[in-house]
Amino acid sequence: MAKTRILVTGAGGFIGHHLVKRFVNERFWVRGVDLKYPEFEPTIAHEFEILDLRRWDNCLVATRGIDEVYNLAADMGGIGYITAYLAEVTRNNTQINTHMLEASRLNGVKRFLFSSSACIYPQYKQNTVDVTPLREEDAYPADPESGYGWEKLFTEELCGYYWHDYKFETCMVRFHNVYGPLGTYEGGREKVPAAICRKVALAENNDEIEVWGDGNQTRSFMYIDDCVEGLIRITNSNCREPLNLGTDKLVTINELVDMVATIAGRKITRRHDLSKPQGVRGRNSDNTKLRTVIDWEPQIPLEVGLEKTYKWIEGELKKAGRVPIHLEVSSLS
Repeated sequence: MAKTRILVTGAGGFIGHHLVKRFVNERFWVRGVDLKYPEFEPTIAHEFEILDLRRWDNCLVATRGIDEVYNLAADMGGIGYITAYLAEVTRNNTQINTHMLEASRLNGVKRFLFSSSACIYPQYKQNTVDVTPLREEDAYPADPESGYGWEKLFTEELCGYYWHDYKFETCMVRFHNVYGPLGTYEGGREKVPAAICRKVALAENNDEIEVWGDGNQTRSFMYIDDCVEGLIRITNSNCREPLNLGTDKLVTINELVDMVATIAGRKITRRHDLSKPQGVRGRNSDNTKLRTVIDWEPQIPLEVGLEKTYKWIEGELKKAGRVPIHLEVSSLS
């Protein structure tokens, strides 16, 4: 029996790289596509092509001979990035997603996974830190994050139209704050857990680090291994409706800082910068529908995932000579 041939777009990025490794280890044939190679370790994809998927012709090339598409390619980053470049992010991602959907259909792809986001949820439902967990049906009436959230919500609708018009099989996953090793941890595109891990790793005991906002804003965070497992289960579920993929453990950003400081063995003081973007006041995932559809939800505790993530980021900073020697010695004592 022929192997299923899988395409992972965004395979040079964080989630895409982990997904490629999982599929290859399970003996699927995998093509990775991105504008760049993975940053921190080589890809093990059977083929890896550098293609700009904003271009229609490149999407046709990327999807040739493919059975399943995991479309993770996106212009994205943390809250500071996606709120600073509204037109650019929206335009780039809309081009990628519309071209990839149509190219996949024309090339006979059997199933298409679209990576959406919790940013599609209405901001009026996220005004308090003790936010009610967001259910999939809460997406409407619509009021998503400007730019990034709107293009994700639009593409969810487009996926539904492709089933309506062409009976083209799509599935959609709404990510809630994915973190873990091998992810960007500086430069402006990093997410909150990685940014905090970097700041704490570079700090000495009793140092102060900057926290955007008042630190009382709340989120839930999902470790990368759970993300990959959920992606595969959702794709195999035949569910055509969007599904949340995240944990339902709500923590404040201040609590997140304290957890990382404990892992690092340091006492850290927080300096809050209210002028920086902090996003909605609270966001949490309701996993009721996820459990019903795939009989599973993310399992890895935040403390466990954060420890793995912190140690990896600290290790990268040590390799770059950015962690002072006396900090390396003290952390081992």
